Amino acid sequence: MSETGTPRPEQSRAARHPQEKQRGPVVLRGQYRDEPTTTDQRLLDSRGPSDWVHTDPWRVLRIQAEFVEGFGGLAEVPRAVTVFGSARTPRDHPEYARGVELGAALAEAGYAVITGGGPGTMEAANRGCKDAGGFSIGLGIELPFEQGLNDWVDLGINFRYFFTRKTMFVKYSQAFVCLPGGFGTLDELFEALTLVQTKKVTKFPVVLLGSDYWGGLHDWIADKVLGGGKIGERDMALLHVTDDVDDVVKVVHEAYRAWEEAH
Repeated sequence: MSETGTPRPEQSRAARHPQEKQRGPVVLRGQYRDEPTTTDQRLLDSRGPSDWVHTDPWRVLRIQAEFVEGFGGLAEVPRAVTVFGSARTPRDHPEYARGVELGAALAEAGYAVITGGGPGTMEAANRGCKDAGGFSIGLGIELPFEQGLNDWVDLGINFRYFFTRKTMFVKYSQAFVCLPGGFGTLDELFEALTLVQTKKVTKFPVVLLGSDYWGGLHDWIADKVLGGGKIGERDMALLHVTDDVDDVVKVVHEAYRAWEEAH
């Protein structure tokens, strides 16, 4: 009530709409205004059913969050090379030693090293990089068995979804190097080749380190895939097989210089 005894506008409005209730920006009137609780109360007082966390709309938000976290965490990473390889390689195996050598050589050449963050040759590459004073990165993945990030990772990010993780491997790397590995390594190898072949990424070398392991695959691709007309000669040139770590660094350097010139 004002000093003159005239009803204030909000009082007049309430008198005109006695059956009105607001729920945020929503106005409820008549029988629809009768709600026993408020939105805040329902959020804070009760946990309610949990099935909603397994619905596709909620998964979309989780996927979005993974991209945001990945982009944010890796945004300031310097030029980098992703190294793939088996999680099952023991530390006393020559392939582990080769991974350590590779990680150190890349670090000394000024590249950060990105791996899947797990044990085996992934650990070896991270270890070589870190011991050489480089920036060692691990992008882990949720698996049905325990794995976790290895102890030589400086920056680690864990992902729920393979496709989100693969995006980070490609977006923040200047090259892929594959040490001997299993299905995961093969999956990453052929996805990288497909992205380069279709020009989704450019000036992106794919190096297979270890001719004893990779030579048979390379020969099969040349004989059956290229020979059968499924790919072209230029596609075959996307694969580089070597046993020399210095050769790996040379290939990476040349591709990076070409990328700089194109940009």
